[in-house]
Amino acid sequence: MANLGKVKWGVLGAASIATKKVIPGMQKGESSEIAAIASRDLKKAKDAAKKLGIAKAYGSYEELLADEEIEAVYNPLPNHLHVPWSIQAAEAGKHVLCEKPISLSVAEARTLLEVRDRRGVKIGEAFMVKTHPQWLRTRELIRKGVIGDLRAIVGAFSYFNRDQENVRNKVEWGGGALMDIGCYPITTSRFIFGAEPVSVLGLIERDPDFRTDRLTSAILEFPSGQAVFTCSTQMVPYQRMQFLGTTGRIEMEIPFNAPPDRPTKIFIDDGRDVFGSGIRVE
Repeated sequence: MANLGKVKWGVLGAASIATKKVIPGMQKGESSEIAAIASRDLKKAKDAAKKLGIAKAYGSYEELLADEEIEAVYNPLPNHLHVPWSIQAAEAGKHVLCEKPISLSVAEARTLLEVRDRRGVKIGEAFMVKTHPQWLRTRELIRKGVIGDLRAIVGAFSYFNRDQENVRNKVEWGGGALMDIGCYPITTSRFIFGAEPVSVLGLIERDPDFRTDRLTSAILEFPSGQAVFTCSTQMVPYQRMQFLGTTGRIEMEIPFNAPPDRPTKIFIDDGRDVFGSGIRVE
């Protein structure tokens, strides 16, 4: 990768997460240039390229990976294609930013890491939490001891979707609540605790038609506390994360899909009573 100037990115696919959120965001950055986009449908790639001002459009992913100008690849393909195409990108000498979940199994992740190490490239999972101001501020408050010692994290993330054609409801494509949205409370709990879980308990309810998990709950034991979360693809749209300490509590509003047009809130409870008398908002 070049030491100076902008990194030239290629995008695999014209998924809405790419065309509506990630690409526009990267184009505003000082260190990124979206140089090419690929789709199995060349017209779709050309339409996206024209709309977003991208110089090159390819009708296959292989063509994009063969482009020597491309230094890094963003992979927003369906879940079951994350590892195969990230491996092909790494084998082509490209750095990779892959959408979550980066893999569907431990074995897949280990294979991806082996290719990364052998090819000497960087591979990252596209979670925004490690750089988002809302999450950085929450971690800062907890590290400062604003709620005492962190003991428990409680999270919920849900939406309602029973569209049989939606990729999130296709089990063979890696669909289901845990892979689509349960990965958020898992990742953020690891981020805030600054550690890996030592044991996990879980419960899954599957959709009788799709066979995907439509309701999943889990308890993660960490060295210094516990994280509990519920996620669902068939419940009321909702997302919250709470951090419970020995003297106080923090609650995050819209922790995973922060809106671009207004600030989100962090509620800080000093624990003086159960009525919320000591809550302040940032």
